[in-house]
Amino acid sequence: MPDAGYLTIGKVVKKLQAQYPDLSISKVRYLEDEGLLTPSRTPSGYRLYSQSDISRLETILYLQKNRFMPLQVIKDQLDGKRPDSVAATVAASLEEPDQEDDEITSRLHPIARMPELLGVSVSFVRQLSEVGIITLKKSPHGRDLVDGHDFSLIRYCNELQHFGIAPKNLRQYVTSVNRESALFEQALVVYTRKAGGVEMEPTPESREQFASALQRILVLTGQVHDTLLKRQIKKTFSQMDE
Repeated sequence: MPDAGYLTIGKVVKKLQAQYPDLSISKVRYLEDEGLLTPSRTPSGYRLYSQSDISRLETILYLQKNRFMPLQVIKDQLDGKRPDSVAATVAASLEEPDQEDDEITSRLHPIARMPELLGVSVSFVRQLSEVGIITLKKSPHGRDLVDGHDFSLIRYCNELQHFGIAPKNLRQYVTSVNRESALFEQALVVYTRKAGGVEMEPTPESREQFASALQRILVLTGQVHDTLLKRQIKKTFSQMDE
């Protein structure tokens, strides 16, 4: 079989790591073991990936990372065993913002499944836990579990790695949030007093009013933060040009 147009597993990983930094040879082999990839083999047993194999791998990685689809579902769609096509799924995701599946977010997931569910390494998730970005739960058998509600946060942190911002660099945000929460709580107490007292009746209307006030505070403080940060960065780059 001619080798033209074919890549070894190492070259495939190197080719895709810019877009999927956590991709490794072992993960590609795992996908092969699960029946999602079937590369050609040389007489000596080396894997050779065609452009079709690489495109299939890219689709798998995309659906894992951006759509949180289980491997079996991805496999069924790629093999034509499900009525909804992968192409339609990808197209829809590009047109609409990603939304977490209620069934996924409402569950606790073994940390060992993070490479499969989110395309991130177990060590990366543990690093996020160590700096306080997420909190791992414990199963009755002592296994570490990840709350599905944290999946979006994990994805944000994973994307920040593309810019050289590692979990250890995010510790400052945990500290900042702890300080800001006290400020927000005080502001909301003042707000409820103006609305008729701290002990105002917890009706659906009052809860909605409270949530609206919190959201507005988040927007305003976020705008202040972003404006100050942009100003400082602009100032730094202006000094570099002098």
